[in-house]
Amino acid sequence: MQNPQKPNERKTEMKALFEQYRPQAWDDVIGQDVVVGQVRAIKKRGLGGRAYWITGLSGTGKTTIAYLLANELAGGLNIEELDASELTPARLMDVERGMRLIGFGKGGRVYIINEAHGLRRDTVRQLLVTLERLPSHAAFIFTTTQGGQTALFHGIDDAGALISRCIKLELEVEGLAQAFA
Repeated sequence: MQNPQKPNERKTEMKALFEQYRPQAWDDVIGQDVVVGQVRAIKKRGLGGRAYWITGLSGTGKTTIAYLLANELAGGLNIEELDASELTPARLMDVERGMRLIGFGKGGRVYIINEAHGLRRDTVRQLLVTLERLPSHAAFIFTTTQGGQTALFHGIDDAGALISRCIKLELEVEGLAQAFA
């Protein structure tokens, strides 16, 4: 028999430690001073109308940086996270139609494409076209591991053209242990 919950007791959900302590502001980011400096410099010129390529080893903060960057441009309802392996040219055309609209709140729209090394060849070709028509209130953020990026270059002939359309943010691994200690 289950123990019934008392009326004024709230169920608390346990968050993973990385979620509990994920930086909520650029000043909270540890060990990625170069990338934070890059973003701050770009911010002066405007973060929208651009694509970003975030690469680094697992645990270096790719997702954290992606969301901090996304939150600069768009509110939560206008940030869409997509898995690269499920992204198709048809889905990208739907995204492109949606990105033409100004988002509520901050006005921006951001698309985070995780595991970018999983992009298919036909999707990469469509992305080349989509990124050329990126409005100033929208941004794409790609995240991948360094090994994944290398595999993408070897597996897809035009991956270099995609990455050349992005601002590269390469996360550091050296010195992270000392920074966290």
